[in-house]
Amino acid sequence: MRQFVVLGHDAPTDPDFPLDDLAGAAGRLDVLCRCVSAALFLSHGIREDVQVFLVLSDEVTVRVDGAALRYMSPDERNVASLLRQAIEAKDQAIGHREAESTPGIHVSKRGFEAVLDAIDGTVVELHEDGTPLADVEPPENPVFVLSDHHDFTEREAELLAERSDRRVRVGPEILHADHTVTVVHNYLDTDGFTDY
Repeated sequence: MRQFVVLGHDAPTDPDFPLDDLAGAAGRLDVLCRCVSAALFLSHGIREDVQVFLVLSDEVTVRVDGAALRYMSPDERNVASLLRQAIEAKDQAIGHREAESTPGIHVSKRGFEAVLDAIDGTVVELHEDGTPLADVEPPENPVFVLSDHHDFTEREAELLAERSDRRVRVGPEILHADHTVTVVHNYLDTDGFTDY
């Protein structure tokens, strides 16, 4: 299982955002939508061994499970529409218990710390100041944590310092979050860039 936790610092937690302005009025939800697409979609299929956790403004978490996912296509507007349905269903989530909005998409009232508490696997912080990815052995059951277009907050950095097993960077240049997800998949698909 591969898991990605993406922190959306400005992301909406109410469903009244416009689908035609994801980069502006929707708090850069476009970045999160691209991360979902990069994490889940192959050229002609879906990665069924992947889950994506979108932590929205440290209040609401949407979990997308590739094994159960239906009705999603890789375009930003479609992904955003399904995320909006998830946010609409958040009142059905009790505490940290999830509610399913559509097949494979679940919502809960959890922030980042609660997600870290619940997730199982080797936590890997993706950060520009980390060890080069190529110098690290691929972990078992990785949980890659990355931020949107903002740096981690001080509290998020503290949590990751306490709980992450590794801190890595994907290359010498700072990439967009969704491109980072793609590089990570390639690293895992090739067993640490050794098997093509």
